[in-house]
Amino acid sequence: MTVIQPGIVGDRIQSNRVHGSLYTDPALFQAELEHIWRKTWVYVGHESEIPNLNDFVMKSIGPQPVLMVRGRDGVVRVLQNRCPHRGNQVCVQEQGNAAIFVCSYHSWTFANTGDLIGFAFPEGYRDHGDAEKKELGLGRVPRVEAYRGFVFASFGTDGPTLAEHLGGAAETLDRVCLASPEGEIEVTAGFLKHKARSNWKFIVENECDGYHPAFVHSSIFGVADSGIGGLYGNQSTALTRDYGNGHTEVDLRPEFRKTGVPLQWFGTTAERLPAYVASMEAAYGNERAREIMIDGTPHVMIYPNLFIAEIQLFVIQPLAVDLTVQHVTALQFKGAPDLNRRMRQQTMGSVGPAGLLLADDCEMYERTQRGVAARDPEWLFLGRGEQREYRDADGFRVGHATDETPSRGIWRHYAGLMEAV
Repeated sequence: MTVIQPGIVGDRIQSNRVHGSLYTDPALFQAELEHIWRKTWVYVGHESEIPNLNDFVMKSIGPQPVLMVRGRDGVVRVLQNRCPHRGNQVCVQEQGNAAIFVCSYHSWTFANTGDLIGFAFPEGYRDHGDAEKKELGLGRVPRVEAYRGFVFASFGTDGPTLAEHLGGAAETLDRVCLASPEGEIEVTAGFLKHKARSNWKFIVENECDGYHPAFVHSSIFGVADSGIGGLYGNQSTALTRDYGNGHTEVDLRPEFRKTGVPLQWFGTTAERLPAYVASMEAAYGNERAREIMIDGTPHVMIYPNLFIAEIQLFVIQPLAVDLTVQHVTALQFKGAPDLNRRMRQQTMGSVGPAGLLLADDCEMYERTQRGVAARDPEWLFLGRGEQREYRDADGFRVGHATDETPSRGIWRHYAGLMEAV
């Protein structure tokens, strides 16, 4: 195995090829934690998961556990879930409501702002020059910002703002929220967790890979009598898009606009969801509501870990060079109970314990991880559609739905992050 120095990928990334060791080298994985997961903006959670003062939920930034907390002052903070005394995990409850956290090891007590409130048996610390409470609180992730309720955090104390990080991809989050008659989504349906023995980058690339669905998912498309397979066919008018900064999209709107049928993106009709349609028309007016319901929600990967697949939200968590967990939940649209019920049902059918869609993908992730360990051929070819790629009116790289425009964009951004000083 070739050892890669932290932050150095050298010539292992070319315009249309990547070296297989990028998925298998443990030293590189550790470098990624430093250069990507501990420096850039990472999606943590949604504000709707902590709606009340003192609510908290356990989350992660890469493999590191954190707490997303709404303090008694209403401010959303992200705290490191580690006692500064002996490193014990302070909170083991997945979610709840608490104004304080007490470490179960030695009973140090912290406010939900992260401040240390008190020691157990404080006599042992009296007159100790280094036992300053203000220096011994829970670690705070220094930068926390939200966009449309989506909370991002960065361990980096400087660098691009969240707005700069999202760039043109912010518009896809706007589109998600537009599908709600109240303009907001909620993350309240609970999460399923899927473990894959695969490198996290295979999963990030796959999320906006429009080349595989017609083959990998052909069985479920056939059983469900779904027209989704045709959206990813060779004759499809759908597009792939590279927004820069690693953000990518499969844009299915050209296909939906050809037929102009509201809610086709959801596999249903307006007649089956009359209450939702009425709420949308009341909120946006008939014409605008119709446009929104034709276009549907996006299929977008916000780098490095937030994937929105029309009706679901995925969070990618790398644990090791060959081990990744996907956390997935059904999107819920505020003010749309009839649509939300069907969202939950479809999510269970596709990515639930007996669902077939994510099972198909996970099988590919793990087969690919095993396969890439072979030495020959060393390089993976990602050149599909390179010769027909173009720039859209906003300057973003665009390809056919089956082209590898997203993968090339992801690797360009990755190289920049890993080589940055």
